[in-house]
Amino acid sequence: QLQLVESGGGLVQPGGSLRLSCAASGFTLDYYTIGWFRQAPGKEREGVSCISSSGGSTNYADSVKGRFTISRDNAKNTVYLQMNSLKPEDTAVYYCAADRNVLFRLCVTTGIEYDYWGQGTQVTVSS
Repeated sequence: QLQLVESGGGLVQPGGSLRLSCAASGFTLDYYTIGWFRQAPGKEREGVSCISSSGGSTNYADSVKGRFTISRDNAKNTVYLQMNSLKPEDTAVYYCAADRNVLFRLCVTTGIEYDYWGQGTQVTVSS
């Protein structure tokens, strides 16, 4: 069974940090572009960041540039999202997604579809 599982979410104070993980089972992520998305209550799902299959290219939404860093460890079949300087507006459910054929220049476009999605992990930024 092909599955993506996110972990690492939680409650953090403004200015704090979290590292999210996206682990794959049932398939290898080596050939997949991986995206991170988030959805806050009452809002549309938005793209946050993505990373190419090799890890050589990354994209970020303007709202997280300079604060979030995406990386991957193909040996561990895992992709990470390091989130620093967190703000209350970063509060959302965060999802990772995998796709072999997504156009990289569009990989964080709001509304874009990926082949596989995880179940999400809640991130709450609050004092």
